[in-house]
Amino acid sequence: MEWDSNSEEGSGGEDEEGFLLSDGGPLPFSAGSLLETASCGFVVSDALEPDFPIIYVNTGFELVTGYRAEEILGRNCRFLQCRGPFAKRRHQLVDSTVVSEIRRCLELGVEFQGDLLNFRKDGSPLMNRLRLTPIYGDDKTITHVIGIQFLTEANLDLGPLPGSVTKESNRSSDRFSSDLMSSRFIPSGSVNPGHETCEIFQLSDEVLSHKILSRLTPRDIASVASVCKRLYQLTKSEDLWRLVCQNAWGSETTSVLEAVPGAKRLGWGRLARELTTLEAAAWRKLTVGGAVEPSRCNFSACAVGNRVVLFGGEGVNMQPMNDTFVLDLNATNPEWQHVKVSSPPPGRWGHTLSCVNDSLLVVFGGCGRQGLLNDVFVLDLDAQHPTWREISGLAPPLPRSWHSSCTLDGTKLVVSGGCADAGVLLSDTFLLDLATIEKPVWREIQVAWTPPSRLGHSLSVYGGRKILMFGGLAKSGPLRFRSSDVFTMDLSEEEPCWRCVTGSGMPGSGNPAGTAPPPRLDHVAVSLPGGRILIFGGSVAGLHSASQLYILDPTDEKPTWRVLNVPGRPPRFAWGHSTCVVGGTRAIVLGGQTGEEWMLSELHELSLASSVV
Repeated sequence: MEWDSNSEEGSGGEDEEGFLLSDGGPLPFSAGSLLETASCGFVVSDALEPDFPIIYVNTGFELVTGYRAEEILGRNCRFLQCRGPFAKRRHQLVDSTVVSEIRRCLELGVEFQGDLLNFRKDGSPLMNRLRLTPIYGDDKTITHVIGIQFLTEANLDLGPLPGSVTKESNRSSDRFSSDLMSSRFIPSGSVNPGHETCEIFQLSDEVLSHKILSRLTPRDIASVASVCKRLYQLTKSEDLWRLVCQNAWGSETTSVLEAVPGAKRLGWGRLARELTTLEAAAWRKLTVGGAVEPSRCNFSACAVGNRVVLFGGEGVNMQPMNDTFVLDLNATNPEWQHVKVSSPPPGRWGHTLSCVNDSLLVVFGGCGRQGLLNDVFVLDLDAQHPTWREISGLAPPLPRSWHSSCTLDGTKLVVSGGCADAGVLLSDTFLLDLATIEKPVWREIQVAWTPPSRLGHSLSVYGGRKILMFGGLAKSGPLRFRSSDVFTMDLSEEEPCWRCVTGSGMPGSGNPAGTAPPPRLDHVAVSLPGGRILIFGGSVAGLHSASQLYILDPTDEKPTWRVLNVPGRPPRFAWGHSTCVVGGTRAIVLGGQTGEEWMLSELHELSLASSVV
């Protein structure tokens, strides 16, 4: 298992589920007894994330400490050094020398063994005989830390915590323990007479894989592989990893990834790891043949499978353009090809270009010779004689440019904001279902509150039917400012509404931890598997570098921005470009503004996974 230790399996009988440590030796007890024995805690922490958050905890840990798994996961285990759930500081009786030694061992990547005072949720003291063991990946990087804790009563009389807290905690703990004991422990009978066995290990491999493990996230599967030999073997299955990716990322994303050249050689397990951790992400410059002539800016591009399609743009002397170019990145020697199409739309810039129904290109809006537009044109790129066709959708939005769009379910176009006549900024959101393109109907998504009107923002899809809006030039009273606010909307709800994730002075606003991107517009946002959003480039005020990458996971309970540092040379000019994701693993950056000229001839690729071609 690539996310964990690559030690060989230890010896043992078929009935024993021996745990493997970093030295390759099994622990001298069975998985059932370790995972479920009330006096033994077992936790797995993610060493690739800041502060070693817990990603797995066994029932024994829950039973002894009184904390439920949902109260534990995502936290550092040091909370046990605080007396009770509301304590903010480590208890004064906890030996700071031992704590410092734990920190030193974690920093050096070496094993720790020692005794440490801990506390139950109700405040009663425990003595923790602790063993921390680092788990190494294939590249010798520590990926996880396993903590094994033998917890016993500490002979200390500290008195009770405040009565209401203690009573409630005890009642909750008693109910919790009773529920766990009645539902999770069964006599093992003929399997291992005289011992209690975890019920999960009574299941067949097929049931474990298809009904349980396939429902976990890629990170959780990697952690489960550290638990025991049987689970380690199960998680080596490529079929299981494909199911995990499909359930976590959706069948549409999985199908796209299957089409990546050489993906089978890379394997689903490694692909899941690299797209989750982004450990293989790197910039590289692309050299392609052909040219997009004449030169232009303010064009729009999108991906159709492993092809990059470019339409329109603003030429010399504000000339609106209506030509179509295709770059096939699957070709041995990729080069831009001017596609001869019939009945092209009127020339335009500041429009959006999207792909629905696998190969159907959709152009909406923009600014042309006669002013702003709100028309819709579609083109089947795989047709024998490609022809642009205008779609007369009922109840269309106002004409606009510099709006943002995205696609849902592979068939629906979502349009947000932009600039209308007389420079009026818009805050509306419309949806057009193109499942059948004969007579589609525009539907405005009615909401009680909208984010401030804006243009030049990005709109991304995550979690199936959720959309995320970031940045842009937003209206604030009579003024307009670059924004770094984040808003989300769940379109699967009966009454969708905008929610403010970050920003100030907005309903439900908050300022998450981490380094937020500086305010910007005309940037790009890339949707990554697992719901994360990658922000890059744009027009940024001040001296900030627009080529810095920022990543946000809006699915987190407390979304946190973080800077993503990747090797390679990013584009020199990170404004006025366009970006699209090809094959689910490659973000292609086209164009850029030097301040004097447009650099459409320069292409850069942000590879999210190892090259397998």
